Amino acid sequence: MRRIGIVGCGHIGTVHSYALRRLTQANLITAMVTATFDTDFARAAEMAKHHDAQPYHDLDLLLDNVDVVWICTWTSGHLEAVARAAERGLAVFCEKPLAATIEDCRRVHEVLATVPHQVGLVLRYAPVFAQCAEIVRSQEFGRVLTTIFRDDQYFPVQGMYGSTWRADRELAGGGTLIEHSIHDIDLLAWILGAPDSVSAATAQRFGCEGIEDTAVLHLGYPDTSRAVMISIWHQILSRGSTRRLEIFCEHALLWTEDDYLGPLHIQTSDGFLERCGSVPDWANQLDLPEVYEKSVVQYATPAKAFLDALDGSGGRSNGFPTSAEALASHLLVEAAYQSAAVGGVPISVVAL
Repeated sequence: MRRIGIVGCGHIGTVHSYALRRLTQANLITAMVTATFDTDFARAAEMAKHHDAQPYHDLDLLLDNVDVVWICTWTSGHLEAVARAAERGLAVFCEKPLAATIEDCRRVHEVLATVPHQVGLVLRYAPVFAQCAEIVRSQEFGRVLTTIFRDDQYFPVQGMYGSTWRADRELAGGGTLIEHSIHDIDLLAWILGAPDSVSAATAQRFGCEGIEDTAVLHLGYPDTSRAVMISIWHQILSRGSTRRLEIFCEHALLWTEDDYLGPLHIQTSDGFLERCGSVPDWANQLDLPEVYEKSVVQYATPAKAFLDALDGSGGRSNGFPTSAEALASHLLVEAAYQSAAVGGVPISVVAL
């Protein structure tokens, strides 16, 4: 039974904690949370209660007593935690973004590459987006012409997120583009392939220096197709995090407003189709209240995939996506910030 330590017991750490606990209770993984750490010891102690685990005041003590680490700290804390875990050869699940600066992103990638790891870019596990990727790659409806992606969320320093550190550039690295839409950048690369240019504009209106609340990106691709990505942090507290993806192919429009199961709507010359995703068969074993099923399985699926990967190939296999895919998305975000800083001039995207 692998021993998991959770480092960072805030909102996203709590989500991972709950998903891992349900997976363990259902005997779907050969692992369990045995240790927790947070700079706020009370939060670590509260999370530990749900697992009958040991809370730690000291990160090194936790790392000396686990086999796998889930790193869920604020963004600027990732590098130190990853480095100290890798020194011990521990397997690492690292939340996104990799780090708050592109230099530290490169360092996190280099360190993670030395140990079994996975990065928490969970949209790649959403059935609705897997369907999009399959259609695009097969050219079932012809070539992609244009893609439009809008992602909006209320400013996450409040409400269910309560991540007050996201208003601090030193901790977060930036605003909606890096902290939230790194997911979207990664997803578009997975579905459409890597862009070769980006132009961008950003704005900030909520008084947090260096924390943009709006980002608009225009992405160019080698096949001359284009994509527009709009990322917004607003103050509509009654509106949950929402993504809308539209892909215009030569012979169909694909669109969805659900970022997990769909449905994926398809309009062709012959009319309308819908393709619905489904949760994995094993999800029924989690015994979840219906209201929580979708959100918990979204995180349980990549967690299980990582732990399953560790069970293969002598425990040295990586999960998916790896730090290489994550770094590629960070390079695009960095290019977007550079473009915005010079008035939206197109910037070539550096490939790994």
